[in-house]
Amino acid sequence: MLRPRPARWFEILAARDDATLVLEALARTSAVELEPRGSAGLPAALADVLPLLAQYLDLAARYRAYWPLADACRPSAFPEAPVAALQRSLAAIRAWAQESEPVILALQRCESEREELRLWEPLLDTLGQRALDPAVLADAGPWLRVRLFVLPPGSEVEPAPQGGAGRLETLACKLEVGGATHLLVAGPPQALQAMAQVVTTQKGSAHPVPTWLEADTGRNHGHVERRLRELEREMAELGATLALQHGRHDLPRALGDANRLQWVLQNVHALEAGELLCWITGWSSDPQVRAVARALQECGARALPHFAAPPAGAQAPLLLSNPRWARPFEIFSRAFGMPSSSEADPSALLAVAVPLMFGYMFGDVGQGLVLAAAGWWLRKRFAVARLLMVGGLSAAAFGFLFGSVFGLHGLVPALWLHPFDAPLTLLLAPLVGGVVLLTLGLGLNAIEAWWGGEVRRWLLTDAALIVVYLGLLAAFVAPAGLLAAAAGALWFCIGHAVRERRIAAVFAAVGEAVEKTLQILINTLSFARVGAFALAHAGLSSAVVTLMDASQSIVAKALVLVVGNALVIVLEAMVVSIQTTRLVLFEFFTRFMQGQGRVFRPLPAPPFSYQESPR
Repeated sequence: MLRPRPARWFEILAARDDATLVLEALARTSAVELEPRGSAGLPAALADVLPLLAQYLDLAARYRAYWPLADACRPSAFPEAPVAALQRSLAAIRAWAQESEPVILALQRCESEREELRLWEPLLDTLGQRALDPAVLADAGPWLRVRLFVLPPGSEVEPAPQGGAGRLETLACKLEVGGATHLLVAGPPQALQAMAQVVTTQKGSAHPVPTWLEADTGRNHGHVERRLRELEREMAELGATLALQHGRHDLPRALGDANRLQWVLQNVHALEAGELLCWITGWSSDPQVRAVARALQECGARALPHFAAPPAGAQAPLLLSNPRWARPFEIFSRAFGMPSSSEADPSALLAVAVPLMFGYMFGDVGQGLVLAAAGWWLRKRFAVARLLMVGGLSAAAFGFLFGSVFGLHGLVPALWLHPFDAPLTLLLAPLVGGVVLLTLGLGLNAIEAWWGGEVRRWLLTDAALIVVYLGLLAAFVAPAGLLAAAAGALWFCIGHAVRERRIAAVFAAVGEAVEKTLQILINTLSFARVGAFALAHAGLSSAVVTLMDASQSIVAKALVLVVGNALVIVLEAMVVSIQTTRLVLFEFFTRFMQGQGRVFRPLPAPPFSYQESPR
């Protein structure tokens, strides 16, 4: 639980033609990270796929919108050699494209006409209100044309540029419909073409006036409604025809095989392979590697797993191993950096310390329960919401200690103290807690020295600093603490000289001792901010209550109380979260962690499933 565990090394000997099936099965476990045994690159069987894959991507750019949905594109259960599989897929896709091209062109025409109808439909009433005869607009030409320009939000387009001799080349009518700006512009074709280029560069669009426009607005609406129904029916028929052609050319299977190879080449950058067999090696987050064995068995690939010791010099990715209640607090360790194999993961300790700090700064029963409820509601959407839920419960517990419910005192008795009645006590308590937390951090540093085989170095140097630190703190209670601190400083300097086997090391050790002692004392003082923010929170809540008391009506009092507490909850939740994170990362973690471990990065799962069938 305290020490990260290394991932388990595995090796799989598989038939080369089944490699993609094995990789897919491994990826679906979300428990595998690939790593080649040596400096192997892509085998020729996969490298030769790259030119064919480029051809597939070209086809996808043209036809992807008319292919079956990705969920329906299932690859072959038992794939062929990669090059042969992709060649077969390309042949099927091209045959389908040749037969489907007329249907696709018809669909595109229908889609284009439908978009134009939907563009003009909301403009019909506006045109009638402007006393513009749509029929005249449609019949304009050839020397005078009319175009509709749809302008993007915030764009500035000059609707009527000046021609020679001060004459206007274009006339424009501005139409505001549905929050969008439309310009209906009449002018010579050359002027409209120039304006279309300007609008297009600003991500707008230009549209000709349709020929079906008439003077009667009602007839125009009837034409649009009727034509939209006809287009929907025609597009449904074309879609059914396209679906038949999908099945005729077995397009879902061809696309699935191509997508699987594309996924392999995106995620597998090296693979050791021969003419018939290949080695798939890497790490598994499952310590018993049962997920890997089960995945190979279920996929039906010709593969033999072997779970051996990792190659010499291989650095295993590390995994945090914590009980379920401590896992939400792993976010702090991951933010600082993955602990190495000789560093401690303090997530279980933070599961106690973080809620205590958060709750102390946010001590209020009502506000804490609101935060806990918000965390519970958001827990499935955001992992960090679980921390908010625990922190809210802790804040509610401290609210009972402080006797505060939505800033109101007297509703529940203070089991410990009111913040304003004993501010010094409120400030000193977090300092004591900070001493305990930092001392635990120094203790974790001692454990890491034991794990790393550096106990002698720790006894000669870092152990002495613990004596100096605790001695200086004890001096506030008993003067003898200064003697202990002095003895610890002497121990530290002599220890450096013994370790480096030279007297001159004593002088460098003096400067190091002063620096590290001041650093940890400053770290300790930083925990006073926990008490300071507890006082600040009490002050904000008190201000809300004061404003409530100054209100004249019950409605105003309720409104001030609700709005004021909402502001306090939002503001203080952000501030307290930031301060808690800062104390953990910059005051506590620096005592024992460097975060140099390798993070486990599982192979991403493909967006498809193979078709299972008995071999």
